[in-house]
Amino acid sequence: MHGVEHRRAWAIGALVLALLTGAPWARAANGPIGDVLATQTLHARFDSVTRQTVATGMAAPGLCFSFVLPDEWRTTAQGLDAVASEGELAVSLRSAQELRDLPHPDLASRDAAVLQRDYEELLGRPAQSVSLSAGTGAARWSATWTDANLPTASRSMTVEALIVPLSSEWVLELSLSGLHTRQAYDALAQQLLSRLRVQGKASCQP
Repeated sequence: MHGVEHRRAWAIGALVLALLTGAPWARAANGPIGDVLATQTLHARFDSVTRQTVATGMAAPGLCFSFVLPDEWRTTAQGLDAVASEGELAVSLRSAQELRDLPHPDLASRDAAVLQRDYEELLGRPAQSVSLSAGTGAARWSATWTDANLPTASRSMTVEALIVPLSSEWVLELSLSGLHTRQAYDALAQQLLSRLRVQGKASCQP
């Protein structure tokens, strides 16, 4: 588990460092979350006819997932990057074993609690506002911190993640960044979730 903790700390630390130094990619404030990275088994296939990218990944033997993104995306160390824009999608997995001691009623709310704890520990302060909204098969978590030293016009940082329980044993975390408007973010998040499928291993091959 030490490697898992290191990856999570690195990913969260990279986001906060980029925000504090004003790196453009981080101004959307939805950077990689990190945990057991799905990118070891994450594959992307671009269809030049439909102009869509089909991404597939494996959470465990016999448990796979897939989703569709518009235009061309390519795999990276953290997930996927859009070829023709600044869009980024961090893809991570978290074992339900890590969440078993939390008192929350379901996997999505337990995962959200762990995400919030990780960021608050790193930033050294509680979030000023937190939201968790549940949808069909997924939840959207967001937390906002306000600090006069942040290099954004609003002096705030909002981190958001889409949380998808794949089974009773695994949770998928998806974090979009690099989208310049809220409308673009909401549209892509909606499309991502509407085309996300949980599949058996034989149906989830690249």
